[in-house]
Amino acid sequence: MRALSITFRLAVLLMICVNVAQAALPERYGAMVLQPSGPPERQEFDLTPAFQRAARENKRVYMVLGASDCPFCRKYEAFLSTHADELVPHFAKDWIVLDLRSRLSNQADRLWFRIGPRSLPYVEFMKSLNDERQRQLVYPSVWLFDAKARPLMQMPAGTGTFETVPEQLEILRLEQ
Repeated sequence: MRALSITFRLAVLLMICVNVAQAALPERYGAMVLQPSGPPERQEFDLTPAFQRAARENKRVYMVLGASDCPFCRKYEAFLSTHADELVPHFAKDWIVLDLRSRLSNQADRLWFRIGPRSLPYVEFMKSLNDERQRQLVYPSVWLFDAKARPLMQMPAGTGTFETVPEQLEILRLEQ
């Protein structure tokens, strides 16, 4: 009986690990993946390499903050996967896709963003962008930047933003 219990626990652990490992934007989008660094109370994403690459390639940055344990993030990832044939060419043409991987337990007071020598906590980062979503952190969150880290368009908060291919293409074309 004890062997069955250990086997069951290992199976549950394996399922959790596989689920976390799969929590990401679909590979076909060629996203740069960033895991946060630092202690749990200060999870910092260094965005510098993404903006350096965008400048070299004369592209914009499409930044997605998702959480491995976020059902709405899985919904967006499934949408991107389902419609990859239609969307990947549009992303590839003009965008560096940046996949920031987090967890729902990483709330605004724990998230930091670094660009070059400057590191800001979430609320200050949002204020520096004049982003209307600075009051709360919502997973997933999407930002659109030029290669100099200037915001290109105010994105709405919450789910339901990207439910159709035409809506996603409007965003990629920066149509408000």
